[in-house]
Amino acid sequence: MIQVVKSNIVNAPNVPISNAVVAHGTVYTVQIPRDPQTHAPSGDGGIEMQAGRVFEQLKHVLECADSDLSHVAQMTIYLVDKEDAAVMNEVYKRYFTTAPYPNRATVVVKELLGPNCRIEIVVQAVQR
Repeated sequence: MIQVVKSNIVNAPNVPISNAVVAHGTVYTVQIPRDPQTHAPSGDGGIEMQAGRVFEQLKHVLECADSDLSHVAQMTIYLVDKEDAAVMNEVYKRYFTTAPYPNRATVVVKELLGPNCRIEIVVQAVQR
């Protein structure tokens, strides 16, 4: 059975996508930068701000799914500029501080759907 994770981060009602779901003890989520007040997609700021928003949102969603950052097994990070990787990694290290670290790929893409978004992450984590 697939269950929707209830959090304060939701997609627009006209988009048939769940922000996060749980299936058989695994949490699946995708996070893009969002305004912390309205939760609307927001490409404001540079990579440090956007990465911070993405990882804060991930932390929140995982907590709502009875998980946490230490339970992230796999992550794919999409960046629109390879020059952003170093700063993104510095932000990443603030959230993932102890081993075992998530298995991770970082992919550079031409663009993302969110206006001016520089980062998007796809995450699989296990519940506690």
